[in-house]
Amino acid sequence: MAVINAIVSVLSQPAVVLAIVAALGLILLKKSASQVIIGTIKTLLGFLMLNAGSSIICTALTSFSNVFTEAFHLAGFVAEDNALAAAVQSVLGFETSMIMVLAFVINLLIARFSKWKYVFLTGHMMFSFAATMAIVLDQMGLNGWPAIIIGSLVQGVSQVLFPALAQPFMRQLTGKNEVAFGFWGSGLVWACGWIGGKLGNKEESAEDMKVSDKWSFLKDMSVLMSMVMILVYLITFLYAGSDVVSQYSGGVNYIQYAIDQALQFVVGTLVLLQGVRMFLGELVPAFKGISTKLIPGAIPALDIPILYAYGPVSTTIGFVFSLLGGLLATALSTKMSAVILPSVIGLYFMGAGAGVFGNKLGGRRGAMIAGFLLGFLFSIIPVIFYNWVDLSVYGIQGLWFASTDAILVLVIMRLVGMLFGAGL
Repeated sequence: MAVINAIVSVLSQPAVVLAIVAALGLILLKKSASQVIIGTIKTLLGFLMLNAGSSIICTALTSFSNVFTEAFHLAGFVAEDNALAAAVQSVLGFETSMIMVLAFVINLLIARFSKWKYVFLTGHMMFSFAATMAIVLDQMGLNGWPAIIIGSLVQGVSQVLFPALAQPFMRQLTGKNEVAFGFWGSGLVWACGWIGGKLGNKEESAEDMKVSDKWSFLKDMSVLMSMVMILVYLITFLYAGSDVVSQYSGGVNYIQYAIDQALQFVVGTLVLLQGVRMFLGELVPAFKGISTKLIPGAIPALDIPILYAYGPVSTTIGFVFSLLGGLLATALSTKMSAVILPSVIGLYFMGAGAGVFGNKLGGRRGAMIAGFLLGFLFSIIPVIFYNWVDLSVYGIQGLWFASTDAILVLVIMRLVGMLFGAGL
């Protein structure tokens, strides 16, 4: 078990996994020791920069989410996979760990011996999906090794299947076939982008918006994002009032706090984008060593922030409209069996990705439509299936599954379970 825990610990750290992959790839390409060291460290630093940017973003969005919830007096649940996975480890930790490790082995075997060459490398998503499998199978009356075998098979196949479904859209976005989409919401992201493309005009890209010279500052992505986010934060914090905001601001004036948090969000995004550029610049060439030596034609499936560099402006558009779609879903859920609170972090990461796809396929209108649709569906789908899994038996309150690909698998497994008497 100690060996399994060590493997899980490594696989749960995507920065370490990607650094190891880069080093292995460079060694297989017979690069010099100096080149191996440079490529490995720059891959590690790039991904750590991505993580640092994500952390800054999440902190800024958490303050926004808290103020929003207080301001509108809402109580319900939040769709958040990582917190949910962590909460269930005291009960299903063995099953989660074994499913994660064996699923990765199955993923590698499929990539090696089939035409589906995708290697899923987003560690925290591998962990959250494994926890989802353990929970669903436990509620179907399966635990221990039966759950591990079934869960690892389902996850191992999913780690190849979902990147494969997204790859036609990734090729359109990147113009290459070197990187895949390794994220458990990829199906909803590219589907919303595709719909946005059908309803938009790809000739009118958000990245090429023409403005007069006096408005030329809007061409700068960081300036545009700063202005948009300051507006979003100010409206929300002003509505909430100083008494509510003071609970989170640490004594800072609430207007100043709104501006500060908005700009922190932008800083996080800029750090994240720089990190993406750095680690992809090293990882993709290094991965060719693995694809030519160990798994011919292998394609790394990576986390959603890799999309943002292909559409910085549409990233902002996608998020803003995703937030609007999520708010609509929250309003509708007050009339349903459960109320979902806006998962602003999820709405940002997935909405931004949908915006990038929507812009590529349907221009700025496509980015708006894709973002809004993503926000609405991402928020309303957990409400629809909320009663299919009872998390209260694990002492968990206020959380439910967020990743739409994982929810799709969850629903299919429960329906199959009904056929064999597991029921709902």
